[in-house]
Amino acid sequence: MNDSSPPVSTPPLLSVQDLKVHFPFRRGSLLGAQKGVIRAVDGISFDIARGETLGLVGESGCGKSTTARAIINLVHPTGGDVRIDGVPIAGMSDAAMKPYRRRVQMVFQDPFASLNPRMTVGGIIGEPLVVHSLARGRDRKLEVLRLMELVGLNPRFLNRYPHEFSGGQRQRIGIARALAVQPDLILCDEPVSALDVSIQAQIINLLMDLQQKLGLSYLFIAHDLAVVRHIATRVGVMYLGRMVELASAEELYAGPKHPYTEALLSAVPVPDPAVAASRQRIVLSGEVPSPDNFYPGCAFAERCPVKIDRCVSDRPPLPDQAHAAACWVREQSLS
Repeated sequence: MNDSSPPVSTPPLLSVQDLKVHFPFRRGSLLGAQKGVIRAVDGISFDIARGETLGLVGESGCGKSTTARAIINLVHPTGGDVRIDGVPIAGMSDAAMKPYRRRVQMVFQDPFASLNPRMTVGGIIGEPLVVHSLARGRDRKLEVLRLMELVGLNPRFLNRYPHEFSGGQRQRIGIARALAVQPDLILCDEPVSALDVSIQAQIINLLMDLQQKLGLSYLFIAHDLAVVRHIATRVGVMYLGRMVELASAEELYAGPKHPYTEALLSAVPVPDPAVAASRQRIVLSGEVPSPDNFYPGCAFAERCPVKIDRCVSDRPPLPDQAHAAACWVREQSLS
């Protein structure tokens, strides 16, 4: 007998729905009256599938890093839902959070500040093995040496300290530390922004090679669209705590829909002088709005060159489609 039942769809590895992180600020002192809230992340949604890299881009202060910290629960979300394999992390006990943090690791922006200067490389990489009871003694040392070789570090450097390494080598240490617990997802918070351009390429190639070997998924945060283009499967563009465009990397770079994305891409340098001369640079007027103000409409409306009245009064949703843009003007032109 043929089974005509529909196939069971598997949930994404990570699902983020309507995530909000608001920070209250007070007048005068910590005990003063609350003056308002800073909407660092203001209701964003996205999924990450197994083996996928989602690039998250936007200007400094748009909420990219806060999003990553909320996913790993380093900051507590004000609202929304974060799930790993369909299981929500909200309300997880410390005991339940420990295996979750083993599955979701983070590589930080500053490869020096994120490493303990009083610990050797062996101690830094091996610490997660002890915390999660994965290896001790000789087995721990052998695993640390394997991880060092995996990320391109000389095992002879086992007993050296972070200050004895270059920026690129320090970032490799941070990557090895994240890999120690065999995670499914790594949150990369601008992992190459503090490095020289040549070293950036090496780290990105390393991350891509590790993804192929280990089946990793990445949330790759950056403010440089050119960097994200080489590693991301899909790209999400954030502006003032909101997701304004989400599409495959190929579609977004070939034909951006949101005016903010168009402005960002127009500023990306290209190596071909003829192509560069033919491009029109979009210069945005005004200052970036403050996240402590409430914007009932599109947060980009104050700087948008194509805004209409509805942009100021109504917040545009991000449609549930392959190439989505939260823009009333583009929705109107496509309808």
